[in-house]
Amino acid sequence: MRNRILDMFLVNVLTCGLEICMATGTIYIPPLLLEAGVQERFMTMVLGIGPVLGLIFVPPLGSASDRCCSRYGRRRPFIWALCVGVLLGLVVIPHASQIASLISEHHQHGLEVLLLVSSICVLGFCGQACFTPLEALVSDLYPGEAESRQAFSVFSIMLSLGGCIGYLLPAVDWTGLGASSYLGGQEAFIYFLLTGIFLMCLMTTVLISEQTVGVVTESSRKSLSLYTLCCWPFGLFSRAQTLKHAVVDLFAFMPRLWSLCSHVPRVITRLFVAELCSWMALMTFVLFYTDFVGEGLYDGVPNANPGSPERLRYEEGVRAASLGLFLQCVASVSFSILMERMVECVGARVLYLSSLVLLALSTAIMIFSKSIILVTVMAAMTGYTFCILQILPYTLACLYHSDKQVFFSSNRPKLLSSKEDLADSPQKQISALYRNTNGCLNGHAAAPSTTKPAVSPCLVSLYVDTSAGPYQPPRGMCLDMAILDSAYFLSQVIPSLFMGSIVQLFSSVTAYMVCASLLSLLAVVFSSRIVFTRQEMEMLK
Repeated sequence: MRNRILDMFLVNVLTCGLEICMATGTIYIPPLLLEAGVQERFMTMVLGIGPVLGLIFVPPLGSASDRCCSRYGRRRPFIWALCVGVLLGLVVIPHASQIASLISEHHQHGLEVLLLVSSICVLGFCGQACFTPLEALVSDLYPGEAESRQAFSVFSIMLSLGGCIGYLLPAVDWTGLGASSYLGGQEAFIYFLLTGIFLMCLMTTVLISEQTVGVVTESSRKSLSLYTLCCWPFGLFSRAQTLKHAVVDLFAFMPRLWSLCSHVPRVITRLFVAELCSWMALMTFVLFYTDFVGEGLYDGVPNANPGSPERLRYEEGVRAASLGLFLQCVASVSFSILMERMVECVGARVLYLSSLVLLALSTAIMIFSKSIILVTVMAAMTGYTFCILQILPYTLACLYHSDKQVFFSSNRPKLLSSKEDLADSPQKQISALYRNTNGCLNGHAAAPSTTKPAVSPCLVSLYVDTSAGPYQPPRGMCLDMAILDSAYFLSQVIPSLFMGSIVQLFSSVTAYMVCASLLSLLAVVFSSRIVFTRQEMEMLK
């Protein structure tokens, strides 16, 4: 037990460090783009490029992680590879101007914008994609329903603590320090701190005792090539021929991934749609809250001349918004600690729906209020919604995988018990093996009994459905985590594409909060269709 608790702490150290970087990026990236001369509608589109990349590449990476066989485990190689991109973004973003001047003296401004946009996209994609194998690693270590809820509560606590630190760093004026002046200003100093913090957090992953798979099966051999492509920075495979095979096998791997994603169970589909609407509402608030406060409440101008009253007011508004987001994370930590007791008292369904109603109410108050104190309080209250969305969807995914016969079947499964039935077909033998070994939870296959026929672990059936058609291989946990995280990515893409144009159309940043409130109400409708218990699933059949 002590080792598992230690593993949980070590995993979430990186979770905390990653969220510190992402939270600070949320504060500084919009002002940095606006100060570089990027128009507001294009600024919002830049924020959506990273999530678009995540939407495309995270599902195949998640499925490859489920089938990966490595001496370092299934999750850590992907975590390490994505962390390299995070470090690259942290180094380039504050020094884009200096790097552009070193590369070329001509078209320096255009090159600076290109470097800034590229590094922001790399940081956004790698940072957000890295959470998927981290979540899968948590579910691997804590697969049961009750313990997974406790584990993801700790995950949410560390995530919120990282957000607290990440939002607090920009709220402090560091310009008085000599190190800040030496490094090139407040932004450069903070990104230097982020790089050091993230490196220390990354080193803890070496100590994680992740379960490894020692036997490479034929079904996992293709995904190994994809894994080698992701792990090349660590010197595991250095020959150029490996890259060629990895690219070829990646294209051969895509049809299987499409087959898995096209047969998504109803419970996962409903959870995905509800989570998409919920995250769209919350991310519309989080992504543009600093701009809303700086321009809407403080009447600042982000692209005004440095030192001008309009620019100073905007910077003051950004610091005030950082305080509001910091309080949001403090509230999220508090609710995460109380999550287990709240679920026992009122149930998961009430918690999920009430969090969205509170988000709609908070953003509605921000539309009409000009009081920075009231707006800050409402921003803090959204921490309740943030906490719920970080815990309950992943807890539900663990619940679904803990009883696949119930949640992943479209009809009532036909249970087999007699020896005559078991002798009829290999698929029935596999189904009996599933029942005797409690299945293949989170991608880990149990060893077959010596009294049963030898069956490949990769062929363990989830259930026998008389109308399901051909046999389908079991779903891995990381794949479904990636599908849920795709809702998070997509929730940033859609607002990023349209919010800039909506704000320009109405000539007011208040449109941010109007859209967030309307999306919250839409999320309430779809969230009422989520399956929270086995009894609800039985009623759907």
